[in-house]
Amino acid sequence: MECPKRTGHNKLLFGDDLGRSGDRCTDPTCYQAKVAAHVASTVAARPGFVQISTSYGVQKESSAVLPRNKYTAIRDDKPKSKEEAKRPEFKVCKFATEALVTEGNEVGTIHKVCANPSCPVHHPKQPTSNKDEKWKAEQEKQRREQAIANATGIRVLAAIGQAVPVRLMKCDLLFIIDKLVNLLEEVRVEMLARQPGIRQKSDDGGVRKALSAFIQGAEEGALSSLLVETTNVLAASRGNPSAVLKDAATAYKVDTVAIAAKVKEGFAARATARKAAKPTRKIGKEAA
Repeated sequence: MECPKRTGHNKLLFGDDLGRSGDRCTDPTCYQAKVAAHVASTVAARPGFVQISTSYGVQKESSAVLPRNKYTAIRDDKPKSKEEAKRPEFKVCKFATEALVTEGNEVGTIHKVCANPSCPVHHPKQPTSNKDEKWKAEQEKQRREQAIANATGIRVLAAIGQAVPVRLMKCDLLFIIDKLVNLLEEVRVEMLARQPGIRQKSDDGGVRKALSAFIQGAEEGALSSLLVETTNVLAASRGNPSAVLKDAATAYKVDTVAIAAKVKEGFAARATARKAAKPTRKIGKEAA
């Protein structure tokens, strides 16, 4: 394409010898537009083409672009030593394929990669050790403690809401709750929606719409409880959640110790039930 902004187009200024840089576009905006058009045409021509990013991070939801930590880039040059030859980027596997860089650096270039997480060459399984088992057990313990803490917090929040007396008029409650809910993030709206037992449907517009419908149809008593719960959730998002719940529980005389004990009992009972439900392994002659 005869672009007037290329160095090769302006012979008077750059001459015939363009050096190592070659024929380059001198307008960043123009150049980015060309790269974007090249990427779009390449993806359209090959819909199944693997798309990669040179940046590390979490893959965006519904994105076809793989971040740097989701693939192994395979180098074309030969290793300089036996030790270097053992590195993953110098190995080729049956899953190796061409990929187009669509994000990060070198956008528009094509590289050979392995994006299969179960590839035995680039993602070999590591043998487990006692240290790994101990680490897994510690992680499971932390997850269990966090689950207990979350369940306890939700029950404490519900108990606080039940202890709130009816004070304000319904129109006041609706106005205040609506303003507070709009300040909450989606994950905290979902937490709040669990209190009145709201269950959103796949086609009802999401948890915010389901919560809004519940609020509009609720009586003053339920709205008063929801107002205090919303205030606690919002305050917890701005500061220390444990301190916020503790202060609210003290104000409404909620026994957090008793609630925590019941939550632990429930988790223990479910754990016992799961263990009892597991089939006992029997080694017969054929198995032996």
